[in-house]
Amino acid sequence: MIGVPMVSHVLPGLEVIRELVARGHRVTYANDPATAGLIEPTGAELVAYGSTLPFRDNIWPDDPIEASALFLDDAMAVLPQLRAAYDDDPADLYLYDIGAYVARALAEAQGRPLVQLSPTFVAWGSYQEDVGAHLARLPGADALEARFKEWLAGCGATTLDVAEFSGVPPRALATVPRAMQPHADTVDPARVDFVGPCLGDRAARESWVRPSGAEKVLLVSLGSAYTVQPEFYRQCVAAFGDLPGWHVVLQIGRHVDPAELGGDVPGNVEVRSWVPQLAVLAQADAFVTHAGMGSSGEGLHAGVPMIVVPQGAEQPMNADRLVELGVARRLDTAEATGEVLRAALLELTSDPDVARRCAELREEVRAEGGAVRAAGLIEAEL
Repeated sequence: MIGVPMVSHVLPGLEVIRELVARGHRVTYANDPATAGLIEPTGAELVAYGSTLPFRDNIWPDDPIEASALFLDDAMAVLPQLRAAYDDDPADLYLYDIGAYVARALAEAQGRPLVQLSPTFVAWGSYQEDVGAHLARLPGADALEARFKEWLAGCGATTLDVAEFSGVPPRALATVPRAMQPHADTVDPARVDFVGPCLGDRAARESWVRPSGAEKVLLVSLGSAYTVQPEFYRQCVAAFGDLPGWHVVLQIGRHVDPAELGGDVPGNVEVRSWVPQLAVLAQADAFVTHAGMGSSGEGLHAGVPMIVVPQGAEQPMNADRLVELGVARRLDTAEATGEVLRAALLELTSDPDVARRCAELREEVRAEGGAVRAAGLIEAEL
């Protein structure tokens, strides 16, 4: 497995790695040493490389061309490191994250099969017309494509078209619910399988104790990359603090001081820098989320209604999709006041149609097979 050092990209595939190791395969996982604590417990051997991505401070450019350039720069820096590790000991099959361009270059240079593990949606039939054409018109796009082409021509890759190389994997397993995929009916089923969230027994290894007397539980989390939102957290405290019958688990991330919440936080609000999300969701009655793909899938898997407050990347699209599916209410950050948040929670959790759709989608998502099915499909490629 060749990944990138972003928690939201590493977590979705870890249980697939764990399952492959349990089946007796020798698995190495190439990533930055910062991810060792996540990877090594799976039983895979960490192959360390130094990444140039801004994963330590999570400060990413808003401009999509600048962001894409960061991944290309990383691939250029990492390829020599991976050649040193794998040229004399090539893998029988390379798994790779959607952001790890370097993996496809390495596999093609070695003539080895590869399978993408995509933690987000994949390209659909008209993706190039719907999205690619728009991106190609942005300032800097031509220069980035020229630089990408030059790298492909000299790195040993056999796929030299930039759009195909970066966006159309020969084989992919999407660790997202098919229900979240735009235009799912136009995705080539011979190329892509939707295996849904690959959670394995992660929930069993994580623990969270529901307080006695808590009638209902609400989880509030903006994931791992968009957590510096003290004003939003204050609004959540105003909305849900002392709400009768509700216990609130509020994850604020490691960059926000609890003191920034101001005053006395009500006793029904449990403030954490990090929470075992699956363990909480397994006991939750509602979820306030940024609508990252991982959290969206976990919310659907748990069957809980969601208040979605998108922060960036593909999250606005995910948020709108969850609303379309009938399990969520979208609020943009500026409108997420205490009064509006509270009203949305009470409305969602009292709507029988929302409860019905949550239950239906929970069964649909769980039937996609997760890590066990993903491992079987990978073995079929081997």
